Amino acid sequence: MRIKLVLGFWLLGITLAWLAVAPSGAGLAPAAGAVGGGAAWWAARQQMIYLSGLWSVGLMVLAMLLALRLPWMDRALGGMDKVYRLHKWTGIAAALTAVLHWGAKESGGILKALWGRGSKPARDAVLPWLTDARDFAKDLGEWAFYLLLAMIALTLLSRLLNYKHWRLLHRAMPVLFLALVFHSVALMPLAYWSQPLGQLMGALMAVGSGAALWSLAGRVGRARTHAARIQSIELLGEERTLAPIEVVCALPSSWPGHRAGQFAFVRFDQAEGAHPFTIASAPDALGSSLQGEPLVRLVIKPLGDYTRTLHQRLRVGQPVDIEGPYGRFDGQGSAHRTQVWVAAGVGVTPFLALLEARQKESAASAPAHMHYCTRDAASDPLLPRLRTLCAQAQPAVPLTVHSAAQGQLLRPQDLQGLAGPLDIWYCGPQGLGDTLHTHASTQRSWRLHRESFAMR
Repeated sequence: MRIKLVLGFWLLGITLAWLAVAPSGAGLAPAAGAVGGGAAWWAARQQMIYLSGLWSVGLMVLAMLLALRLPWMDRALGGMDKVYRLHKWTGIAAALTAVLHWGAKESGGILKALWGRGSKPARDAVLPWLTDARDFAKDLGEWAFYLLLAMIALTLLSRLLNYKHWRLLHRAMPVLFLALVFHSVALMPLAYWSQPLGQLMGALMAVGSGAALWSLAGRVGRARTHAARIQSIELLGEERTLAPIEVVCALPSSWPGHRAGQFAFVRFDQAEGAHPFTIASAPDALGSSLQGEPLVRLVIKPLGDYTRTLHQRLRVGQPVDIEGPYGRFDGQGSAHRTQVWVAAGVGVTPFLALLEARQKESAASAPAHMHYCTRDAASDPLLPRLRTLCAQAQPAVPLTVHSAAQGQLLRPQDLQGLAGPLDIWYCGPQGLGDTLHTHASTQRSWRLHRESFAMR
């Protein structure tokens, strides 16, 4: 819902600014001497070209800003995972409006066949110093459009690309954006620039261009990046390619501290880039190193090509860059609502930190119920620690384990027996999250909080 509101208000603002200009400054009146409805259709085509172009570049500006990982966006949208989800859908919306822009432009052939070119309005004047660049700007915009569609398609078909290749492809987006900015500046009607619409779009494109250049310079997240080192490594299981690994990192004094449930972008390898990993320890739970450095724990499951070989790549003492912390997945809620924590697979990691935080809290902490979905409870290496933390929490957190190997799958109906309105905190695969979301939408007393690491 929040994504729809942000995109809706963003597009509404651009549309209202366009409506204030379109009737008087952009050739809506039929051409002199035109016959039939041809003039109206040509005028409508011209306005759709302008409006869809404004929508597309405006959405691209928003996508550029969301990619900067600004802390205030983390707070405003309820977590950096929500920021990236909005970034994804903003990019998709920008591509769709670009298709509309391209379709409006190509519709000229149909109108020409029906009514001829006689009723086509004259081209609007553009900025004088860019008049000679109109044809180049058109060609540049068309090629940028094709490349944008290809990149969006590859981004959505994430299974075709590993994370490293996806990241390298994504870094080309700011270059395409700058090309589309030039296309827009060179072709936007001169009459727009003296109106609030021109001032709005000029400001947006200037801010978006700054964001694109900031990204190309590799400055995203730099101010929140801390030079850490690996303190210890432990493989949690016997099967080296399937068992999660626990990595404890020693951080410098510049680390601002974190809250239980937050995550960080961790870069073990400069060539690979940063990956988001949950901090699986509560603040100060691990104490400090012999050098007095604060320690944090990461629990990483081998889910992809990179993480499957991570145990072979890491060594004690290795430098690592940690950017953050980010996220608002704190497991807190109203004292009048029952807390229900639902974890599946690697989604258990934020709850390990939340449970560790409850080891030191008073008995006044709001009660919570924990549901953990695992493939096989008998061989799950994290389950013993989870059971211990649930039992030692203050107050104790009842734990229900759903083992798929024993046919114990979690159903939303399993949560309906809990008394009172529910605050449900879910972290895990998207499928189960979508199921809980669908069911929660039918339950007035349920509030579902989700964390998603589908950053692509």
